[in-house]
Amino acid sequence: MGEIKSLNFLNISIDKIMNILPHRYPMLLVDRVLEINTHKNINAYKNVTINEQVFLGHFPKEPIYPGVMIIEGMAQAGGILAFVSTWGLDFEASQDKIVYFMTIDNVKFRIPVRPGDCLMYKMEVMKQRSNVWQLQGKAYVGDSLVSEAELKAMVTDSHNK
Repeated sequence: MGEIKSLNFLNISIDKIMNILPHRYPMLLVDRVLEINTHKNINAYKNVTINEQVFLGHFPKEPIYPGVMIIEGMAQAGGILAFVSTWGLDFEASQDKIVYFMTIDNVKFRIPVRPGDCLMYKMEVMKQRSNVWQLQGKAYVGDSLVSEAELKAMVTDSHNK
């Protein structure tokens, strides 16, 4: 079997992200993709602001961005990586597809994320077989590792064709 050719995409903006992901406010958790090396890795970020709806309850007197939202942001970045690796930026080809996450393992939270932080997602492909992707995810604020996890996902047909 021949080697899969890796392509590099830089600086994918929110309008293109919204063509790839089905998520919308308040669940769209990737603001920009800085770089994708298809079938290898993605670097993307989310700017965390006090205007996030989640801060109304987590926690009003000491706002901390929930760990589950960090993991969901990693998952969305991984979904973008899977889509772009499969279809490039051909948004028509990916419209009837969706990414379902199957497992999330070895999750660690190291440092709280607060309003004003820029949360950088760095996802690497550990293994990919057919439509199943296994990814190693790390989230950073600056140079500080705030969270990490291993995620497995499947790209499949959407039920809303």
